[in-house]
Amino acid sequence: MAAAARLVSRLTLVTGGGGGIGRAVCQRFASEGASVVVADADQQSATETLGSLQTGGRGQGHMVAVVDVSSRDSVKKLVTSIQAHFFQPPLVCVNAAGITQDDFLLNMEEEKFDRVVQVNLKGSFLVTQAVAQALVACGASKGSIITVGSIVGKAGNIGQVNYAASKAGVEGLTKTAAKELSRFGIRCNCVLPGFISTPMTDRVPEKVIQKMKSLVPLGRIGEPAEVADVCAFLASDDSRYITGASVEVSGGLFIG
Repeated sequence: MAAAARLVSRLTLVTGGGGGIGRAVCQRFASEGASVVVADADQQSATETLGSLQTGGRGQGHMVAVVDVSSRDSVKKLVTSIQAHFFQPPLVCVNAAGITQDDFLLNMEEEKFDRVVQVNLKGSFLVTQAVAQALVACGASKGSIITVGSIVGKAGNIGQVNYAASKAGVEGLTKTAAKELSRFGIRCNCVLPGFISTPMTDRVPEKVIQKMKSLVPLGRIGEPAEVADVCAFLASDDSRYITGASVEVSGGLFIG
C-alpha cells in the first residue's frame, strides 16, 4: 500500500514492466501519482499491466512501449518516443527487465551465457545511459535511476553462473554510474531481491521452494510488492541523500 503521493508529476520508465517485479513497481508508482511508461518486450503483458494502473492523479497518464533492452537502437527509440509523447524524458527509471537461462557451469552453452548478460547487464547499461543522456541534455535538476539486481550477484547460486555474473555486473554498473552522474543531480541505486514470488519461481518444484524458505531467516518467500516498496522510496525525495547504494530485499538471506 502506498503511504503517500510522493511521486506526483514524476514521469517514470519501468523496463520489464509486463510482469513480476516490474509490474509491481508500475502499480506502486502509479498509486503514488507517477505517470508510468510500461516497457517490455511482450506488448500483451505490458498492456495487461497498463490496465491495472491507477489513474486520475494530477497530470497523470500512462503508456505502453515495446523495447528490446539489449538493442541500442530499440532503447534509443524508446526514449525518443517517451519524449515525443510527454515532452520530457523520464525523471525516474527502473531497470527491471531480466531473464534467466539456467544450467550448470560445466554444461552452460555460450549462447545462454551471452543472452542473459545481454539482457540483464548490457540492457541495464543501455537504458541507464540513454535516460541519463536525455536528462543531462534537457538540463533536468535531478533524476533517479534504480536497477534491479539480485542477492545472487553477491553470493552466487548453483546453476546460475550467467545470471549471477550479470547481476554482479549490475552492481558495479550502478556504483560507477552513481559516481559519474551525481554532479548532474542523478542518483543511481540498486535493489537486490532474494527469493521473490514471480512467474520465474512459479516453475520451481514445491520441494525446492520449501528448501529455499528454510534458508531465509524470515521464513518465507518475498512478494514483488515488497521490492516495489523499496523502489518507490529510492525514486522519491525521501532518499535524496542516497546514491550508489545496494539495498537487499531478501528476508535476511545470505546475511554474512
